[in-house]
Amino acid sequence: MLKITLPDGSVREVAPGTTPADIAAAIGPGLAKAAIAAKVDGELRDIMRPLEQDSQLALVTAKDEADALELARHDFAHVLAEAVQALFPGTQITFGPATEDGFYYDFAPKDRPFTEEDLPAIEAKMREIIAADKPLRREVIDRDTLIAKWEAAGESFKAQWAAELPQGEELTVYHSGAPGEADSWYDMCRGPHLASTGKLDPAAFKLTRVSGAYWRGDQKNAMLSRIYGTGWLNKRQLADHLTRLEEAGKRDHRKLGAEMDLFHLQQEAHGSVFWHPKGYLIWRELEAYMRRAIDDAGYREVKTPQVMDARQWEQSGHWGKYRENMFVIPDEVPNVADEGPLVSDDVDWMALKPMNCPAHILIFKQGIKSYRDLPLRFYENGCCHRNEPHGALHGLMRVRQFTQDDAHIFCREDQIVEEVRAFCALADRIYRDFGFTYSIKLALRPEKRFGTEEMWDKAEEELRNAVAAAGLNTPEYGWEELPGEGAFYAPKLEWHLTDAIGRTWQVGTIQSDRVLPERLDASYIAEDGERHRPVMLHRAIFGSYERFIGILIEHYAGKFPLWLAPVQAVVATIVSDADTYALDVVEKLRAAGIRAEADVRNEKINYKVREHSLGKVPNLLVVGRREAEEGTVALRELGKDGQTMLSLSEVIARLEKEGRAPDMG
Repeated sequence: MLKITLPDGSVREVAPGTTPADIAAAIGPGLAKAAIAAKVDGELRDIMRPLEQDSQLALVTAKDEADALELARHDFAHVLAEAVQALFPGTQITFGPATEDGFYYDFAPKDRPFTEEDLPAIEAKMREIIAADKPLRREVIDRDTLIAKWEAAGESFKAQWAAELPQGEELTVYHSGAPGEADSWYDMCRGPHLASTGKLDPAAFKLTRVSGAYWRGDQKNAMLSRIYGTGWLNKRQLADHLTRLEEAGKRDHRKLGAEMDLFHLQQEAHGSVFWHPKGYLIWRELEAYMRRAIDDAGYREVKTPQVMDARQWEQSGHWGKYRENMFVIPDEVPNVADEGPLVSDDVDWMALKPMNCPAHILIFKQGIKSYRDLPLRFYENGCCHRNEPHGALHGLMRVRQFTQDDAHIFCREDQIVEEVRAFCALADRIYRDFGFTYSIKLALRPEKRFGTEEMWDKAEEELRNAVAAAGLNTPEYGWEELPGEGAFYAPKLEWHLTDAIGRTWQVGTIQSDRVLPERLDASYIAEDGERHRPVMLHRAIFGSYERFIGILIEHYAGKFPLWLAPVQAVVATIVSDADTYALDVVEKLRAAGIRAEADVRNEKINYKVREHSLGKVPNLLVVGRREAEEGTVALRELGKDGQTMLSLSEVIARLEKEGRAPDMG
């Protein structure tokens, strides 16, 4: 008999082959109905998969939302693939994972790429499959047998993938349908899955769009059709999500960036931003704000080269780990004399820097450093380049050229916890100044990494202790540890911001690194007179200016707080008789440090109001003959009804006060 330990500590003895579903039924009919999966020794499994040995067992219900959503979305992906192959015979299947809010599946269509017009029919077929309540059955299958089955079915992509899986790895398929059913469908999958398609809510999913995708993400491979969907546990969750999507669409930084004339992107510079005057003004305000913050916190600002020798990147380890994302440059005058190769075979290579850390170590190494000099905090608004695939680029959120609010703190081991604690306090103040709440996570050592286990043990524990010292390792701050998600050289703390409509953005980080100082031979003279390695703390708060501005645009829906608004006030005339007064008002506003413009066009005032509202101008000062005679303005605030009559001195005092940055209030 097997001994199965339940979460309450009780032990049940069951025969081999008993399933978690059997145990749920033995406990009670309510649990039998509610249980959708099981955790066996911490591993999420099918509820119908037989137990094999003594185990810890926890039954999963819809109340365990994260696990339940993962299962449902995985099932929706399989149902999508089954529906597509039923409607479009000859279509080959490839991969179909769950995503953060849904699922997708990549297909190789027989005749033509899929389009948005195909989605309603596919959705209808998916609901038909769900209504059939087809059992989802796991089968362990021999590798050669599976490859032969895929090849016989004309599934060349699946056959290729199965052939490349490691020898000895257990291969499984999941069948949709009872044994022996003629229309039984299957896919290669690790699982787990729900017990049957009928466990899905047919009103809780929606197919959203179609796009192209390369097989295994490689542009050299075949182009596939990717169908995206969003999937949830019930209709209400889906409706809430679609409402959030609609709101997110209104806030899209690319749409608002064009309407507000902040920036644009174009093919002549893939992944690099053309900042317009209004957009760059936001950048300058953020840069000035951050400089005040880092000056107060004892950082020293530096500037390092854009291009560095490849040998430096080899020594740091980035060349081996990050080469495919680096732009490289031959260190040689190109050949223009004949039709031969542009550069010679033995050319030396340089690279545009993808990050600033090796350059900051080179500054640290200039001159002998004493333990008394530490901590040294180097800050740089560092412009970096990363060779992201064209298909991965997304407005300001993912670019090829970006500027980091980057800093590296070189410190002794006894200073680490206090330095990280101080950084936590600085990040907290800054994020709150922008109206964000956040959670904080610790990303632990990845499978492929540099450094010894002792280094990683120390670094991870120091970050834990610093977060505890800052009082942030609590449920209020969403404290969580993320196994395997650290960088190849260091574990890191991550700040996940929550915006105005509940979305999260991973932005700030701090990493405790002993690897790069070792690889690049950084040292200081300790109190014992010997050379010691400093610990290098990599840290950023905005992350990158581009992405942070994109997040701010969407967080505020373009309605920036007054200190960040590119244009803080527009003085708009009702009649041309007030033009001279409007220009005088603008002059006085600018003299008071308020970013103001005049609108004296020969247009109706309602037209001007609509236009400046679309441009998210926070204050519209309307003036006519009466206002010109009395020295007043009619103040209309963005998002508010009506207007307020104020004297010019009153409106200047008001805008001066409201327009101060939060750290200067």
